[in-house]
Amino acid sequence: MADKYQIYGINGPVVTIAGATSLRMMEMVYVGENRLIGEVIGLDSAMTTIQVYEETTGLSAGQPVFATNELMSVTLGPGLLANIFDGIERPLNALETATGSFIGRGCNLPALDSERLWDVTIIAKPGDEVHGGAVIASCPETSAILHKVILPPTLSGRIVEVKPGGKYTINDVIAVLEDEKGTRHNLTLCQRWPIRTPRPVAKRLAPTRPLITGQRVIDTLLPIAKGGAAAIPGGFGTGKTMTQHQLAKWCDADIIVYIGCGERGNEMTQVLTEFSELLDPKSGRPLTDRTVLIANTSNMPVAAREASIYTGITLAEYYRDMGYHIAIMADSTSRWAEALREISGRLEEMPADEGFPAYLPSRLAEFYERAGYTQTLCGEEGSITIIGAVSPQGSDFSEPVTQNTKRFTRCFWALDKSLAYARHYPAINWTESYSEYTVPLADWFVENAGADFLGMREQIFKILLDENQLLEIVKLIGADVLPDDQKLTLETARVIRVGFLQQNAFHADDTFVPLSKQKAMMRLILLLHEKARQIVLRQVPVSAVIKTGLFEKLVKMKYDIPNNKPELFDDYAADIDSKLAPLLKGRDAE
Repeated sequence: MADKYQIYGINGPVVTIAGATSLRMMEMVYVGENRLIGEVIGLDSAMTTIQVYEETTGLSAGQPVFATNELMSVTLGPGLLANIFDGIERPLNALETATGSFIGRGCNLPALDSERLWDVTIIAKPGDEVHGGAVIASCPETSAILHKVILPPTLSGRIVEVKPGGKYTINDVIAVLEDEKGTRHNLTLCQRWPIRTPRPVAKRLAPTRPLITGQRVIDTLLPIAKGGAAAIPGGFGTGKTMTQHQLAKWCDADIIVYIGCGERGNEMTQVLTEFSELLDPKSGRPLTDRTVLIANTSNMPVAAREASIYTGITLAEYYRDMGYHIAIMADSTSRWAEALREISGRLEEMPADEGFPAYLPSRLAEFYERAGYTQTLCGEEGSITIIGAVSPQGSDFSEPVTQNTKRFTRCFWALDKSLAYARHYPAINWTESYSEYTVPLADWFVENAGADFLGMREQIFKILLDENQLLEIVKLIGADVLPDDQKLTLETARVIRVGFLQQNAFHADDTFVPLSKQKAMMRLILLLHEKARQIVLRQVPVSAVIKTGLFEKLVKMKYDIPNNKPELFDDYAADIDSKLAPLLKGRDAE
């Protein structure tokens, strides 16, 4: 029988037990008569402190606390995909059936359906020597993903018995393993793993492959590597959630884990509704077939919000261990940090910047460092890419969460309020943003996009930076006094901003753009810029070049050239040559 203790004090989600106990740090406990889920977060000889992941209204001193002798863990197995969980892996669809529209207290339903039958193919054979991470069976989890049943990383030994292939539930024994001590372990389709403990890998690899998103400002100017970490900071209404939706739909990750952490309930409802309606462009099936959704809204218990990102990253690591590439969308880590701050305040800990706890940086590091490109224990390559939204109050990027997030991410996509209000999507400010993955990814771009891709990218960046400097002059003295070569820079930069960086998520061809088309668009813009520069250098007014209509034509090429007709770019290049040739000849004749 599990040890039982009594509640001594209650302060919101924080519950204390007086006196010494046999509880361990991070042990999961059940609190009160309703057996609310909690976790031990503080221990000393006089007091044990527990944070409760459910609403503590109605708890009173003297009610029981039950030990479980298990760390705060989640269940891993087939059935995670196409499912919606709260921050502590309770299935929301099953909870709605059991308790109605509002989650009942102490309603601890199993995370996975224990009655559903899975069509299992047994891979392991009697006598096989296996180690942690080895694949022992498989079953089709959805139409898009084959679920590989892997041996828990803590086990190794010899397979002494296997069941024939067929229909099994997640709790049915499919094989028996005997370890080096002679102890036998029944192997099922599922396993448990502590959420705060990273799952082990064989080797961490360098991030040398990009996560292709189909968004030009990201893939071309500010790329992220598979296994990398990126931050999307932005104030209210700048498009953080929209950008993450677009990345979730189009990025070339195998599986998406979307963590709605502390967001508004109506916004999460929109997310859940849209994801269920979206079709996966890869398979034509619903996008939810390769998506796990974790919904922890702002009115849910604050402690569960703190746990939600660890739950999400643990589910991602499980699929990474099968050899899949995972993209995590965490929206938003600021709400998660606010949960840390609230719990820290109730624990009466010494506050640091803006009331956040002094350990905020280390907690952020724990989360982002679980990203990476790895060789798994089963010999496959898998990756976890984390894209975390940050919601600084008043768009102040100097606040602690944004500043500390920059320390642990190598990609920073700063959303700009003025761009968002001007309907420029994605509203990523190219002058404030940066990516440190350009150098590690250089060889991949040379091999797959051509040796000139990075050179063109640098030229595009230079024109944008030159425009930024010229706009300061224009504000003071106006554009009319600028020399023609600088007017040309402003005009080309406008084409880059509106025709290349701005993207229409609702247009069939512009919502996702392959890298080959991105390169062809850059080449055309730079071709026009170079030929126009040669004309301007021959004292031809830049207005004469603008009158040809070529700049406006390139602004619209993202719509006018379908993704499957790259040959049209040659026609555009020929049009540039033919329309600019008279200007060059006319000046030569003079």
